[in-house]
Parts: sequence; structure tokens; C-alpha cells
Amino acid sequence: MSLDLNLDKILIIDFGSQFTQLIARRVRELGVFSELVSHKKIKSFQIKQNIKGIILSGGPLNVYQLKNNLFDKKILKLGIPILGICFGHQILSKFHGGKVKKSKHREFGLAKIFKRNKSLLIKNFFKKKINKVWMSHADQVSRLPKSFKVIASSENSKFAIVESKIEKFFGVQFHPEVTHTENGKKIISNFIFLICKIKRNWSSKSQKIQLIKKIRLQIGTNKVICALSGGVDSSVVAQLLNKAIGKQLYCIFVNTGLLRKNEEKQVVATFKKKLKMNLIYVNAEKEFIRKLTNVSDPEKKRIIIGNLFIKIFERYAKKIKNVKFLAQGTLYPDLIESKSVTGSQTSKIKSHHNVGGLPKKMKLKLVEPLKLLFKDEVRKLGLELNLSRDIISRHPFPGPGLAIRMPGIINKEKINILKEADHYFIQALKDHGLYNKIWQAYAALLPVKTVGVMGDNRTYEYLCLLRAITSEDGMTADFFEFKKSFSQMISNKIVNSIRGINRVVYDITSKPPSTIELE
Repeated sequence: MSLDLNLDKILIIDFGSQFTQLIARRVRELGVFSELVSHKKIKSFQIKQNIKGIILSGGPLNVYQLKNNLFDKKILKLGIPILGICFGHQILSKFHGGKVKKSKHREFGLAKIFKRNKSLLIKNFFKKKINKVWMSHADQVSRLPKSFKVIASSENSKFAIVESKIEKFFGVQFHPEVTHTENGKKIISNFIFLICKIKRNWSSKSQKIQLIKKIRLQIGTNKVICALSGGVDSSVVAQLLNKAIGKQLYCIFVNTGLLRKNEEKQVVATFKKKLKMNLIYVNAEKEFIRKLTNVSDPEKKRIIIGNLFIKIFERYAKKIKNVKFLAQGTLYPDLIESKSVTGSQTSKIKSHHNVGGLPKKMKLKLVEPLKLLFKDEVRKLGLELNLSRDIISRHPFPGPGLAIRMPGIINKEKINILKEADHYFIQALKDHGLYNKIWQAYAALLPVKTVGVMGDNRTYEYLCLLRAITSEDGMTADFFEFKKSFSQMISNKIVNSIRGINRVVYDITSKPPSTIELE
């Protein structure tokens, strides 16, 4: 189940760069479909007519490590315009008679490049013939092939931008896809529209129309079940299926007791009452808390929650007769990170906090309508499907829920304390216009009690940790810098309003070295 791949598109060949996903997203943001594939998996005979341009990504290798059996050089002889970025730029030069060697001066970070010649690739890119760009390389092109000419240089990279107009090859030593490069999106835009001459074909409206057609073709008159969590991905999947097949869809919502405050009420009100879906609400709170009693190991928590979720889901799914399909909110980054798309060296960066996969005994076919979409595209699609901004803008929430934001033993008292702290924090972010500036924020309850003084009384209560991060895709993240006044306000609010917490701390660790969640 995927979108119509007969669309004209830009093919991005991944050599293991940490920025490859960003290239694909930048192309799509410009309204053109892009697809990622590993350099190990693509052969020249697989390049179809609808591929109008190719982008070669950066990567950790050097060109002399790139063996013939790992990359089909015939791809470079198909007459399709190619843009090489960083390592991709070096490949174009090396495979056409140029030379690449280790740089005398490695370039990591911002660098100034200077315009030397005209090119369609740099139309409206430079301001007064100088631009700041983001470099990340230890090797560089030392001699250009005969058919290439220099378009721009930096102090340490003579061949910062090059082109071979006859062969439609273009190389940039820097990374135009990252936000640090000034006006970098213009390079990608010029390549797509001026050089590859693709017309815009990618929008939320076109995705909705295509996906509804595909779902109807795949499902026919059969029934589908969907595990609804109330998060962005499962909500968009449910509403998409609702629009496509209506009452053939059955959503099962399992309340684990580890959700955010009032989340179960919001899900029922939205999907059952407002959107009129077939929603089966299962209150399994007691069952989950009983199974987690005296369990402190984070991996055991995950296993218990995942297995019990599948068991309960399966129990209720069996009550619906003649079900043939299971809907899942798999996204494009999930495929990339599980190596099923690119297989690159950097693609397996994190393991996901998903509650559970498809129960093997159920033998259902999968419906994964979002599997070629990035998170930001899913949010836009949700708005196109008339879901509320409250649902679409929700921060990511892990499958095991509050269990991994509560290191140590879990009990009902601690869950209630944490729900309140998280509620106050998130509400404060919304009230101060900060919520949508942050990728993910949450409160955690640490298994530590500290001494405090409230009035004339001594307290001995839990320590609450707050975390708020900024990110583009969750793979790397930085902490959000709050003003002192906000930090003081939310600390006072939590300590004064919640019995059980007498101290608040803020996590200022980036990812890496830490992860976003605590467990």
C-alpha cells in the first residue's frame, strides 16, 4: 500500500549521510515527489522514465572506498540531470576523470563561498556574490574533469560548486539541505525546476485523493481494524480510512492507564461522538498497573506493556467478524530507520517506542497508507482531512506512555502525580505561545525524594524533571531555552499545586549524547 509511484520524481541515492532525509523533505516541501534508495540497492536498469532528476547524498566514506559492486556507475550515463552533494559531488568528479584527496584544512561548520561564474543552479542564490554555507568534509576535489567548470569557491575548497553543462552534472561541496546554509533551498529549487524541469505534483490535497482511491482498491468491501492511540499518526490513519471506507473501519482504543491527563475522554469525544467512527473503548488501566507492580527495569516495562497491549487488542479484535486488514501508522522515517528503504550505515539510529506490532496469530494484511510520508506531511494531510489543530499539533508520545517517564517502580499514586505535573507544564506552554515552537515536551517523575520546606513544615517529596526539545525529525535534538520568568512560574505552579512534588529540575542535555525519553 503506497502512493502512486508513477509520479514524476527526484530520486535521492543515499550514501549514508545523516542529512539524507532532509534532502527528501526539502524536495517535497517544494511540491515535488522524492524517493530515497540506498546506493547498494539501485541499479541503472531500475531507473524509470518518471525519474527526472537524481541527487547523490553525502556520506561517511571516501570515493576510493566506493567499490564498483556497491554503486552502479552506469546510473551516471543515463543522461538524467544529477546533483551531487558533498560526497556525491566528489563521486561525480572522481568517476569522470577528476581527482579527490584529503583536504589540507578540513571544513566543518559555516564557511563563506564566493561566486565565480554563472549557472542555472545558483540563480538568485548569492547575495552580493558571497554566501554562508554549511561544510562537513575531510576530503575534497583537487582536480576537475575536463568537461566541468568552477561556479563558486571557498577559502579551503576551490571547487565548492561545479557544473558540467553538457552532461547536466552539478556538484556542491556543502550541504544546501540544512538550515545553516543561507538560501540553500534555492539550490535544490533551481535543480528541480530550472534543470530537471519538473512540475509541482505533491500536495496534501493530491495525497488525500490518491490515498483514498488506493485504500478503496485495496480494501474492497472488507473490514479493517485500527489501533487508535490519539496521537497524530494513528488519528490521521483512522480519519483517512473513515473518509475512504466509513463503517467498514473499526477502531480499538486501549486505555493503559499510562496516558496523559483526560486523554481517553478526548479520544472518545473526538472519534466516537464527533467523527461518528466505530470506536471500541477498552479501559484496561487496572490490568496494566497490576502487571507492572514491582517492575523497575525499563526493558521489562516495555515488554510487559507491549505484550499486554497486543493481547487485549487481539481479544477485542476477535469479536469483530470477517476482518481482513489491520491499519498501522507507519511513516517514511520508520522504514528508513529500519533499513528497509536505504540500508545505509546511519539509517539505524534509534529503536522506536512502539507498543507492539502485528499479532502473528491474527494473520491480517497490513494497510499502511502513510508509509511514504514524513511527519510534517502527515500533519498537513490531517488538516486536509478536517482533523482539529489540537490533534494535528500534538507532541509525540511514546507507546509505553508515562511508564518510561517514571523510572523505577510504578504505582497509581505516582501516575496521578505525574499526570498532573505534565498537564500543568503542557498547558503553560500553550498559554505562553511556546507549544508549537517545541518538538516535544513532557514532565517526568524521578525515583528520588528530596527535603523541602513549605511554610513551617518540612517536606520529603518527589523530584519532577521537565524536558523540552527542538528538532526537525527527532533523530537529533537540542533543549529549548526558556526565559527565567517562565521557568520560575512553572516550577512554582507545579510545587504549589501538586502534593508529592517539592522540587523541579530542567534537562539541558541534547540528543546525542542523551535520548529524548528517559527510558
